[in-house]
Amino acid sequence: MRFLRRIPGFLLVLAIAIVLAALLFEMQTSWLQAHLLSGYSQTLSWRLAPGPSQAIHFPAAGPYDQRLGYARLGSFLPRLEARGYGILSQAEFSPALMHYSQQGLFIPYAEKSQAGLTLFDCRNEPFHVSRYPRHQYLEFATIPPLVLQSLLYIENRDLLSDEYPLTNPAVDWPRFANAALSQLGKQVGIQDHGSGGSTLATQMEKFRHSPEGRTSSSKEKLRQMASASVRAYQGGVLTLPARQQLALDYLNSVPLAAAPGYGEVHGLGDGLHVWFAADVARVDDLLGRAANTPEDLLAQGLALRQVVALLIAHRRPSFYLLKGRSELETLTDSYLRLLAQSAAISLPLRDAALAQRLVFRNFSTQPAFERIDGNKARYVTRGRLGNMLGLNLYDLDHLDLSVHSHLNNDLQQQVSQYLRSLADPEVAGRVGLYGERLLSPEKTAAVRYSFTLFERSPQGFLVRVQTDNTDQPFDINDASKLELGSTAKLRVLTSYLQIIAELHQRFALMSPEQLRQQPVDAQDNLSRWAIDYLLRNPDRQLTSMLQAALDRRYSASPYESFFTGGGLHTFSNFRKEDNGRLPTLRQALQESINLPFIRLLRDVVRYSLYQDPTRRLLLQDDKDPRRQEYLRRFADREGKTYLGRFWRKYQGKNQEEQLKTLLDGMHLTQSKLAAVHRYLRPQATPAELASFIREHLPSEPLTDKRLDYLYRTYGPGAFSLPDQGYVARVHPLELWLLDYLGHHPQATFADAVAASQEQRLEVYGWLFKSRHRTARDSRIRTMLEIEAFSDIHQRWQKLGYPFDHLVPSLATAIGSSGDRPAALAELMGIILNDGVRLPVQRLSSLHFATGTPFETLLAPKSNQATRVLPSEVAQALQAALSQVVEAGTARRLAGSFQLSDGTLLQLGGKTGTGDNRLEKVGRYGQILESRVLNRTATFVFYLGSHHFGTLTAYVEGSSADSFRFTSALPVQVLKGMAPLLAPDLAPGVQTQCRVDPELANR
Repeated sequence: MRFLRRIPGFLLVLAIAIVLAALLFEMQTSWLQAHLLSGYSQTLSWRLAPGPSQAIHFPAAGPYDQRLGYARLGSFLPRLEARGYGILSQAEFSPALMHYSQQGLFIPYAEKSQAGLTLFDCRNEPFHVSRYPRHQYLEFATIPPLVLQSLLYIENRDLLSDEYPLTNPAVDWPRFANAALSQLGKQVGIQDHGSGGSTLATQMEKFRHSPEGRTSSSKEKLRQMASASVRAYQGGVLTLPARQQLALDYLNSVPLAAAPGYGEVHGLGDGLHVWFAADVARVDDLLGRAANTPEDLLAQGLALRQVVALLIAHRRPSFYLLKGRSELETLTDSYLRLLAQSAAISLPLRDAALAQRLVFRNFSTQPAFERIDGNKARYVTRGRLGNMLGLNLYDLDHLDLSVHSHLNNDLQQQVSQYLRSLADPEVAGRVGLYGERLLSPEKTAAVRYSFTLFERSPQGFLVRVQTDNTDQPFDINDASKLELGSTAKLRVLTSYLQIIAELHQRFALMSPEQLRQQPVDAQDNLSRWAIDYLLRNPDRQLTSMLQAALDRRYSASPYESFFTGGGLHTFSNFRKEDNGRLPTLRQALQESINLPFIRLLRDVVRYSLYQDPTRRLLLQDDKDPRRQEYLRRFADREGKTYLGRFWRKYQGKNQEEQLKTLLDGMHLTQSKLAAVHRYLRPQATPAELASFIREHLPSEPLTDKRLDYLYRTYGPGAFSLPDQGYVARVHPLELWLLDYLGHHPQATFADAVAASQEQRLEVYGWLFKSRHRTARDSRIRTMLEIEAFSDIHQRWQKLGYPFDHLVPSLATAIGSSGDRPAALAELMGIILNDGVRLPVQRLSSLHFATGTPFETLLAPKSNQATRVLPSEVAQALQAALSQVVEAGTARRLAGSFQLSDGTLLQLGGKTGTGDNRLEKVGRYGQILESRVLNRTATFVFYLGSHHFGTLTAYVEGSSADSFRFTSALPVQVLKGMAPLLAPDLAPGVQTQCRVDPELANR
């Protein structure tokens, strides 16, 4: 202040005048801002660099950033990495841009007004393209003059003025000052409402990048202005191109409220189409030229009225476009008059526009959404991608994302058309689908066919075709649980040969004396056979031993009862003439004979049981005093083991899903359901128990007397935990864990182990307190069978079995545990790939946000191969499966696949038929009631050295009871498909697919 007193008054006045003049000059011309910000904006750069970026910052919560997926990349990337994808390249910020973004400012770049999901097939051809908004002005020059004039008059009249070429479009100083004063007046109570100071540039920042597209505070307004200012000078000091781009972007992406059945509406073009059902091209044509006739003038007036209404509606879109339509009409009339007063439109056009009324689309009778055609490739890929990213299809289609898949869309469409054509009786007849165990002409349209073709490559098992004849989103290949009958025999045979390989590894180097000294339980047939084979054969090569194992003979007699699933069961063969046979396993596979595989699975179960000496002791000397000590050790060790398996089985599931998973693995009866429900829901009323039983057994009568008996008999305290588990035919610890998780949903596995100490001892200890040894042994055998099937399940899971459990019954050998066609195909791929499991790959790359500072390219990680079968086992299975085609149940396919050079492809596979029924059985085993659920017939195959897959025929519901087709049907359908597939199966053709060009350059 002292310094100022020493300055002469005239100099002080002069200095103030100079400062004010400079400020006024800057406010008019933006000269200083232009030169400072244009240079600064050049430092805000990024580049695409290999690998994960060390300098990137994703935006936060703006509607635009959310919709296009930029704000969600931080959550997408961990999900994709957990599913085997890695980042190949990603945008890397300059230090200046990194600092800029960390201050909370919106990153400046040439933003996209239109984006969406694009799916490419393996030949780089698009098969799904979604673009939002759908209607766009491609460049500034294409905006009709009347549209541009209306926009400028309503929103920012001096935006395109050439008087000040350096002007900052983000700041309108008079408007800003007026807004600041009005906000101050609002704060001190002088006026009720504050006016806005938003220019078109700050509005763009607001509805694209501010949280919820709103200005929540003065700080947010300053952030919008600062970000818009930097963005305006990215192209240099002259801002006319940036201002023209602003007008273009605004018209292309202004938010106009969500419409019923359509979703969010952005941009003038989409607003015209969605809200007024207008022909957008017609509107643009009318507003881009002079009206030549009275009819043209009226049409032009309506078009202008619709445009002006939408430009006004942006201020309160949800109100004006839904509830406040009369207010919108009034405001539109006012602006039309003002446009005429300012000479922006002619008086005749004003009058023509005033004479019209807005007619909104009736969404009930004229929905705005566009149906997507039934392309199975589109359905399957989008569905899987949505699951990977945790998005519904609507949100997925709005992402700025390009995805390359391994699907061969041309072949996919040919196969889809072929499968659809089989509904035509004439086509079905030409393909050969009529006859015994096939179809009749009147039934062709009722059968659903689903087909998947994989190609084996060094990168993985590539999905080339995945389609069916339904054109519906649901895919039975990859999203179902079906009883696929005898295809389960392939899994059983694989486990058997795995065990033979394990026994070879254990015993092959032993001397004859050492082999004779090996302790083997009398019921462990596989270990006994392995030792005897090695004693008899000096050639101890694994290959020879596996061939001998396939030549072992198993009886096909159905006249034996098997203790399995907690009781005695009998099984039958498909053909009665097989009943007296004693085939080799090779022959049993070739001809799909049931009883040899029932007995083979029994041997596999016993092998699993008797490898553990503790388990053997449980079924031996009942008076051995060491039993109690073994029991304690058994209870602690085995209890923890199985608790861990059950923990993994139910991890990540809510209570309803946990209960469904438990029941899926059970053969349901009223008693079992009551035992489960009364244990897990002890406070439930009789009515709730009745509802639960009827839900799962709707066809079984449930009288009040029966309900009262079940409610009282299985209520809390009536049985111990082991007894309750025995009644329900589930492992008691599984039942206990579900109850524990119901009360402690946040518990860890360590918590469950600590809490279950008493129950683990109880589960195994009670078996030895019964007075009758037969009862003890029966219950021990039931529980041990459950545990053995848990061991077998682990084997199957390593080979791609898709479900959390197996039904603990020998009926699993003929399909009772269910399967998925795609999972069976993966097993076939492992066999074809010499025992090495590769990841199933449907997508070759995902490219997010191309050309933006958030660009990220991902691809499946390499080196995911895992050996899960010895190569000798895989080769033995390949040869055995080839005999199924050469002389077995798929022999009608033999010689069908011939290449252009005359070469016949080697084929192999396994057939299976599933007749899935609910049966009510009487006390003496007679069937009292049988209700069909579905009928399936599946062929899992390999075609040559690189291709494999599945083909399933499927009829759902009660109508399936009238069908008698077997797996001969899918085999014949595949035979008819040979001309379509053969050109793509030749070695080196690689289904005519190209590598994603984004990946080829890296």
